[in-house]
Amino acid sequence: MNFLDTIENLGFSTWVRESPSKFAYPTVLLMHVIGMGVVAGLSAVISLRFLGVSPKTPVQPLERLYPLMWIGFWVNAATGTALLMASATKRMVDPTFYIKMVFIFAGVAVLQFTRNKVFRNLGPHGELPDNAKTLAWAALICWLGAVTAGRLLAYI
Repeated sequence: MNFLDTIENLGFSTWVRESPSKFAYPTVLLMHVIGMGVVAGLSAVISLRFLGVSPKTPVQPLERLYPLMWIGFWVNAATGTALLMASATKRMVDPTFYIKMVFIFAGVAVLQFTRNKVFRNLGPHGELPDNAKTLAWAALICWLGAVTAGRLLAYI
């Protein structure tokens, strides 16, 4: 616990947690929400297309969303680290935090697997491979789980 106390009492951690500045906790949390919205939202767009929503929309151009999802992910990684540092003694002992992390890492793995196994194996007329729907459901479940666990961290 001493290590977590040390992290939580660093100047940066204290600033994020206690500063009256709008650039501290409110901005870090806002950027975290935006980053997750980008990752989960764009992943949902791809997943819903794989599940048959908007079937006339071509699949291949959706691969261009991946760089934006990575930007959202890295924004989340940075802001999530800042939020974790600000309340390390509370979050690092909360099982909900670890559930969130499992969903996030699984979601990122599904995103990469989807890019490698679906976008690289489209049929000649843009037909989806057989595993596309399974990966779409997996992505939706992962990001729903991550967002839900993240919100529960604030309340339990």
